[in-house]
Amino acid sequence: MTDFNQQVIEEFRANGGKVGGMFEGAPLVLLTTTGAKSGRRRTNPAVYLRDGERVLVFASNAGADANPAWYHNVLANPRVIVELGEERFAARAAPLEGEERDRMYARQSAIDPAFAAYQEGTGRVIPVIALYPETERLQAFGDELARIHDYLRGELAKVREGAPAGDLRAHCLTFCDAMTFHHNGEDRVAFPHLEKLFPELKEPLDRLRAEHTVIAELVGELREAAEPGTLDRIANELEAHFTYEEEQLVPVLNSLESVPWA
Repeated sequence: MTDFNQQVIEEFRANGGKVGGMFEGAPLVLLTTTGAKSGRRRTNPAVYLRDGERVLVFASNAGADANPAWYHNVLANPRVIVELGEERFAARAAPLEGEERDRMYARQSAIDPAFAAYQEGTGRVIPVIALYPETERLQAFGDELARIHDYLRGELAKVREGAPAGDLRAHCLTFCDAMTFHHNGEDRVAFPHLEKLFPELKEPLDRLRAEHTVIAELVGELREAAEPGTLDRIANELEAHFTYEEEQLVPVLNSLESVPWA
């Protein structure tokens, strides 16, 4: 992915689908496909055209003689993720053919003459791809991670606030068991899958694994005795850890249409 595309994607997601620069005012969609050869997910911004329930995108590649990589991806793997404004949904991609393709490309060219210039500048017929939304909307898996973190924050808060003597031990064990289960699952299952899908996450995931080790040592101390000093240290470590993990992983997890490690 180019730096330019990455900037557009980040701006799109931060502003509910609105971007500036050369795409300011343009109807823009983010299209996430699965690599035909790599199997990795790739996200590209694309100008779209609404046609009833379906969304049309154009493999113009700015008029280049080769189709863009994402077009080959949708041919190999038609299930895609669409981000449209603040909406996000799974869709099935299908290239249009014949008269329908010509009619829809002409319609887009009338709206935006740049597309007429793209077609004139290349010998290939620029594909038009229809994206048909699936009826079931996606669960935001990144948001689910944030909810798990909030639960763990709450359990630790109960311990720090000092539950009645009879409940303090139970609160400590509840928190420690939940924390250990959560991090073990990430280290053994979730993180290896994410690293394969998104190689660029290797450095953040390595940092998160190292933080898991530090937190596990503190949790071990907490199991022995809920000392104020240990509680303060684990609270500080966890808040910094959760904040960093959410910054790095929530957008990525929210781009998935299924949990590959489930």
